[in-house]
Amino acid sequence: MIDIESHPLEPFLPSNARLLMLGSFPPPKERWKMQFYYPNYQNDMWRIFGYLFFDDKNYFLDLSNKNFNEALIHEFLLEKGIAIFDTAVQVKRLKGNASDKFLEIVTATDLKQLLCKIPQCHTIMTTGDKATDTLMLSFSPETQKPQIGQIAHTNFAGRALDLYRMPSSSRAYPLALEKKAEAYAVLFKNLGFL
Repeated sequence: MIDIESHPLEPFLPSNARLLMLGSFPPPKERWKMQFYYPNYQNDMWRIFGYLFFDDKNYFLDLSNKNFNEALIHEFLLEKGIAIFDTAVQVKRLKGNASDKFLEIVTATDLKQLLCKIPQCHTIMTTGDKATDTLMLSFSPETQKPQIGQIAHTNFAGRALDLYRMPSSSRAYPLALEKKAEAYAVLFKNLGFL
Protein backbone atom coordinates (compact mmCIF):
# COMPACT_ATOMS: atom_id res chain seq x y z
CA MET A 1 0.00 0.00 0.00
CA ILE A 2 1.50 3.35 -1.07
CA ASP A 3 0.70 6.30 1.16
CA ILE A 4 -0.97 9.41 -0.17
CA GLU A 5 1.28 12.40 0.50
CA SER A 6 -0.22 15.87 0.98
CA HIS A 7 1.62 19.02 -0.07
CA PRO A 8 3.92 20.12 2.78
CA LEU A 9 4.10 23.83 1.84
CA GLU A 10 1.62 26.69 1.63
CA PRO A 11 1.38 28.43 -1.75
CA PHE A 12 3.78 31.39 -1.95
CA LEU A 13 1.49 34.15 -3.28
CA PRO A 14 2.80 37.73 -3.19
CA SER A 15 -0.11 40.16 -3.64
CA ASN A 16 1.75 41.81 -6.57
CA ALA A 17 2.37 38.50 -8.39
CA ARG A 18 2.26 38.68 -12.19
CA LEU A 19 3.82 35.24 -12.69
CA LEU A 20 2.80 31.91 -11.17
CA MET A 21 5.46 29.20 -11.27
CA LEU A 22 4.10 25.68 -10.97
CA GLY A 23 6.20 22.58 -10.48
CA SER A 24 4.82 19.08 -9.94
CA PHE A 25 5.44 18.33 -6.22
CA PRO A 26 8.31 18.78 -3.73
CA PRO A 27 10.93 16.03 -3.38
CA PRO A 28 10.96 13.74 -0.31
CA LYS A 29 11.83 15.66 2.89
CA GLU A 30 15.25 13.99 3.26
CA ARG A 31 16.34 15.91 0.13
CA TRP A 32 15.37 19.31 1.54
CA LYS A 33 17.88 22.03 2.38
CA MET A 34 15.21 24.66 3.17
CA GLN A 35 11.49 24.90 3.92
CA PHE A 36 10.65 26.32 0.50
CA TYR A 37 10.21 25.42 -3.14
CA TYR A 38 12.99 23.68 -5.08
CA PRO A 39 14.69 22.74 -1.78
CA ASN A 40 16.96 20.03 -3.20
CA TYR A 41 20.52 21.36 -3.45
CA GLN A 42 20.96 19.34 -6.65
CA ASN A 43 18.06 21.18 -8.32
CA ASP A 44 19.15 24.05 -10.56
CA MET A 45 16.14 26.39 -10.24
CA TRP A 46 17.79 28.93 -7.94
CA ARG A 47 21.04 28.68 -9.94
CA ILE A 48 19.06 29.55 -13.09
CA PHE A 49 17.61 32.59 -11.31
CA GLY A 50 21.03 33.66 -10.03
CA TYR A 51 22.60 33.21 -13.46
CA LEU A 52 19.92 35.27 -15.24
CA PHE A 53 19.28 38.08 -12.79
CA PHE A 54 22.68 38.51 -11.14
CA ASP A 55 25.09 36.92 -13.63
CA ASP A 56 26.08 34.55 -10.82
CA LYS A 57 24.65 31.04 -10.62
CA ASN A 58 25.62 30.89 -6.94
CA TYR A 59 23.89 34.15 -5.96
CA PHE A 60 21.09 32.41 -4.00
CA LEU A 61 23.37 29.71 -2.59
CA ASP A 62 25.16 29.42 0.73
CA LEU A 63 28.14 27.55 -0.74
CA SER A 64 30.05 26.93 2.47
CA ASN A 65 27.05 25.10 3.97
CA LYS A 66 25.81 23.55 0.70
CA ASN A 67 22.51 25.28 1.27
CA PHE A 68 20.29 28.07 -0.07
CA ASN A 69 19.85 31.63 1.17
CA GLU A 70 16.10 31.29 1.69
CA ALA A 71 15.60 34.88 2.92
CA LEU A 72 17.29 36.24 -0.22
CA ILE A 73 15.06 34.06 -2.44
CA HIS A 74 11.89 35.27 -0.65
CA GLU A 75 12.97 38.91 -0.91
CA PHE A 76 13.68 38.56 -4.63
CA LEU A 77 10.36 36.83 -5.40
CA LEU A 78 8.38 39.42 -3.43
CA GLU A 79 10.15 42.27 -5.22
CA LYS A 80 9.55 40.79 -8.69
CA GLY A 81 6.02 39.56 -8.02
CA ILE A 82 6.58 35.83 -8.59
CA ALA A 83 4.22 33.31 -6.98
CA ILE A 84 5.08 29.62 -6.58
CA PHE A 85 3.13 26.46 -5.95
CA ASP A 86 2.74 23.03 -7.55
CA THR A 87 0.17 21.41 -9.82
CA ALA A 88 -0.62 18.64 -7.30
CA VAL A 89 -1.77 18.85 -3.68
CA GLN A 90 -1.81 15.08 -3.14
CA VAL A 91 0.39 12.42 -4.73
CA LYS A 92 1.64 8.87 -4.44
CA ARG A 93 5.36 8.23 -4.92
CA LEU A 94 5.38 4.93 -6.78
CA LYS A 95 9.14 4.47 -6.21
CA GLY A 96 9.60 6.65 -3.12
CA ASN A 97 11.86 9.12 -4.95
CA ALA A 98 11.62 12.63 -6.43
CA SER A 99 11.19 11.50 -10.04
CA ASP A 100 8.11 12.87 -11.81
CA LYS A 101 8.03 9.68 -13.85
CA PHE A 102 7.02 7.76 -10.71
CA LEU A 103 4.67 10.41 -9.32
CA GLU A 104 0.97 9.60 -9.43
CA ILE A 105 -1.25 12.67 -9.07
CA VAL A 106 -4.08 11.94 -6.63
CA THR A 107 -5.49 15.48 -6.32
CA ALA A 108 -4.61 18.32 -8.68
CA THR A 109 -4.34 21.91 -7.44
CA ASP A 110 -7.47 24.05 -7.68
CA LEU A 111 -6.12 26.61 -10.15
CA LYS A 112 -9.15 28.89 -9.93
CA GLN A 113 -8.81 29.19 -6.15
CA LEU A 114 -5.07 29.92 -6.50
CA LEU A 115 -5.56 32.62 -9.16
CA CYS A 116 -8.28 34.33 -7.08
CA LYS A 117 -5.55 35.19 -4.56
CA ILE A 118 -3.26 36.79 -7.18
CA PRO A 119 -5.53 39.03 -9.31
CA GLN A 120 -2.66 40.66 -11.29
CA CYS A 121 -1.34 37.31 -12.52
CA HIS A 122 -1.82 36.58 -16.23
CA THR A 123 1.18 34.30 -16.80
CA ILE A 124 1.71 30.72 -15.66
CA MET A 125 4.97 28.87 -16.08
CA THR A 126 5.33 25.12 -15.58
CA THR A 127 8.63 23.40 -14.90
CA GLY A 128 8.69 20.03 -16.59
CA ASP A 129 6.37 17.57 -18.28
CA LYS A 130 4.35 16.26 -15.33
CA ALA A 131 3.57 19.80 -14.13
CA THR A 132 2.49 20.85 -17.64
CA ASP A 133 0.30 17.79 -18.20
CA THR A 134 -1.35 18.23 -14.79
CA LEU A 135 -1.96 21.95 -15.39
CA MET A 136 -3.57 21.23 -18.77
CA LEU A 137 -6.32 19.25 -16.97
CA SER A 138 -7.65 22.62 -15.68
CA PHE A 139 -8.30 23.97 -19.17
CA SER A 140 -10.71 23.22 -21.98
CA PRO A 141 -9.50 20.68 -24.59
CA GLU A 142 -9.03 23.54 -27.11
CA THR A 143 -6.18 25.00 -25.07
CA GLN A 144 -2.87 24.16 -26.74
CA LYS A 145 -0.22 22.57 -24.55
CA PRO A 146 2.87 24.79 -24.80
CA GLN A 147 6.07 23.21 -26.09
CA ILE A 148 9.31 23.65 -24.13
CA GLY A 149 10.34 27.31 -24.20
CA GLN A 150 7.12 28.25 -26.02
CA ILE A 151 3.95 30.13 -25.11
CA ALA A 152 0.27 29.22 -25.42
CA HIS A 153 -2.74 31.45 -24.76
CA THR A 154 -6.01 30.59 -23.06
CA ASN A 155 -8.89 32.06 -21.12
CA PHE A 156 -9.66 30.64 -17.71
CA ALA A 157 -12.23 31.77 -15.14
CA GLY A 158 -12.65 35.08 -17.00
CA ARG A 159 -8.93 35.77 -17.22
CA ALA A 160 -6.62 35.78 -20.24
CA LEU A 161 -3.56 33.68 -19.47
CA ASP A 162 -0.19 33.14 -21.13
CA LEU A 163 1.14 29.63 -20.50
CA TYR A 164 4.86 28.88 -20.70
CA ARG A 165 6.50 25.50 -20.39
CA MET A 166 10.09 25.59 -19.19
CA PRO A 167 12.69 22.84 -19.15
CA SER A 168 12.82 20.99 -15.85
CA SER A 169 15.37 22.42 -13.41
CA SER A 170 16.16 18.91 -12.21
CA ARG A 171 19.69 17.66 -12.86
CA ALA A 172 18.03 14.53 -14.26
CA TYR A 173 16.88 16.64 -17.23
CA PRO A 174 19.82 16.42 -19.66
CA LEU A 175 20.39 20.07 -20.58
CA ALA A 176 23.20 22.41 -19.50
CA LEU A 177 22.30 25.10 -16.97
CA GLU A 178 23.06 27.84 -19.51
CA LYS A 179 20.71 26.25 -22.06
CA LYS A 180 17.93 25.95 -19.49
CA ALA A 181 18.51 29.59 -18.53
CA GLU A 182 18.11 30.67 -22.19
CA ALA A 183 14.58 29.25 -22.22
CA TYR A 184 13.71 30.94 -18.91
CA ALA A 185 15.17 34.24 -20.16
CA VAL A 186 12.54 34.45 -22.93
CA LEU A 187 9.73 34.37 -20.37
CA PHE A 188 11.38 36.82 -17.98
CA LYS A 189 12.11 39.27 -20.83
CA ASN A 190 8.52 39.04 -22.07
CA LEU A 191 7.32 39.95 -18.56
CA GLY A 192 9.79 42.82 -18.31
CA PHE A 193 11.63 41.17 -15.40
CA LEU A 194 14.92 41.08 -17.31
